Amino acid sequence: MRKAPLRRTCAALAAVTSLALAATACGGTTKEDVGKEGAANASGGKADPNAELKKGLTVGFLPKQVNNPYFTTADKGGEKALKELGSGFKEVGPSSGTDTSGQVSYVNTLTQQQVDAMAVSAQDPGALCTALKQAMSNDIKVVTYDSDTRPECRDAFVSQASSEDLGRTQVQLLAEQIGFRGEIAILSAAQTATNQNAWIEFMKDELKDPKYKDVKLVKVAYGDDDAQKSFQQTQGLLQEHPKLKGIISPTTVGIKAAAQYLSGSKYKGKVKLTGLGTPNDMRKYVKNGTVEAFELWDPAKLGELAARTAVALVSGQITGKEGETFTAGGMGEYTIGKDGVISLGKPTVFDAENIDRFDF
Repeated sequence: MRKAPLRRTCAALAAVTSLALAATACGGTTKEDVGKEGAANASGGKADPNAELKKGLTVGFLPKQVNNPYFTTADKGGEKALKELGSGFKEVGPSSGTDTSGQVSYVNTLTQQQVDAMAVSAQDPGALCTALKQAMSNDIKVVTYDSDTRPECRDAFVSQASSEDLGRTQVQLLAEQIGFRGEIAILSAAQTATNQNAWIEFMKDELKDPKYKDVKLVKVAYGDDDAQKSFQQTQGLLQEHPKLKGIISPTTVGIKAAAQYLSGSKYKGKVKLTGLGTPNDMRKYVKNGTVEAFELWDPAKLGELAARTAVALVSGQITGKEGETFTAGGMGEYTIGKDGVISLGKPTVFDAENIDRFDF
């Protein structure tokens, strides 16, 4: 058989799911997002970088939210890579970006279906751990992408960029646009989102630099990666802080909703907006003068790297230990860093000059 039979897990899985339901989350975590507790969970075997890549595998993708344009793009990148590698792809996930119990249920489902690996974007750093550890105990490789769990709850984490780079550069972009003076706010996703909270901490640290002495962060608001709520939160920020000069929204849903509100209001061109968005979502707002510049990585490449990492793990080319290297097809060679982190690369800044060169 492809893997050892499940070990009497049905009752345990049912109990975990029941508890989670009774307790009733572009976008992403990065390599410094999680605490330093525990090392990356690497399988006991030794990596063989020359091992042949296995075919006929099934890799399940579990994004924070299905039908979210960012995750749709990322997961299609994973699907394309798996097809090229001769393996199968399946996507499951909650329709809400804050349905953590739903994510737990989907992890359990993928475990019961005995997939070879799963790529998970975690809504919460700890809530999925019990279910993910159960998956790993059944010889399923676990890769997190975009938003991490605790390191011991997966084999590797594919990070879109470093938390520090993303947090600091978003502040730098906005500060330049407002002339390093005035009140600013942050429109985040879910209050528990690992990635958002890590980036915000680096934003706050960046603001301690003396060059930002005239920039004041007045509020962090949460739109839960819901377009309507993010739209309303933007409106609320401007009503509550009439002197607001700029907004950072480190979430693709939030920045688009904020741009939509600003573009139809008296604040267009007066209140600056930056953050993390996709070129296709933000193109019209850049061209109509609502947004000067924003940034992101290529989510399709993120999904591709997650898929290739999963196959490399199942094939034994890597185990998730620091220092291991592998070739991710045409993406090139990657080295696993501390706590099993694999970094995609630095973010790209999009503005009126370059935005038409991108299509995602």
